[in-house]
Amino acid sequence: MNLLFRLIWTAIISRFRKTVPILGPCQTPFTVLPTDLDVLMHLNNGVYFSLMDLARVDLMIRTGLWKKLNKGGYYPVIALETIQFQRSLEPFQRFHIETTVLGWDAKAIYLQQRFVRKGKLHATAIVSSRFLQKKKGVVTPDEILHLFDPTLQSPTLPAWVEEWNKNMRDLREK
Repeated sequence: MNLLFRLIWTAIISRFRKTVPILGPCQTPFTVLPTDLDVLMHLNNGVYFSLMDLARVDLMIRTGLWKKLNKGGYYPVIALETIQFQRSLEPFQRFHIETTVLGWDAKAIYLQQRFVRKGKLHATAIVSSRFLQKKKGVVTPDEILHLFDPTLQSPTLPAWVEEWNKNMRDLREK
């Protein structure tokens, strides 16, 4: 239920926004609403993650991938995400989330999501996303992205993303 009305709004308005490349960047505009605030009167840290979900929905709709996913019974799940905050976002400030696909490996697609207001970076997040299919279970990133373009190849993942993923995997195994 969290941000349900924003999800509905995003699903509607994304169909009328300009299409974007499958790897992005995709800029999704937002305004900090009173319901987004914590006791310190700035954007609650948990709301950042919910807004990132909406920005990823916007990316999938505006690239045309959303229809193909739904048709095949595929759906995304988040395996891992982390965020770093630089500046607060305050009531009624407008900002956008810039979503870019950094690349993928055999298991996950890695995205960067940046919160930007008036050209200034407020937060940066890295997301590891996987896909499942209702009939089949886990689906590889290549299977998903080949729905869009069979010739699509992953950009070289930055070394720090590979290291982040490895470190988090190591932490899980302890």
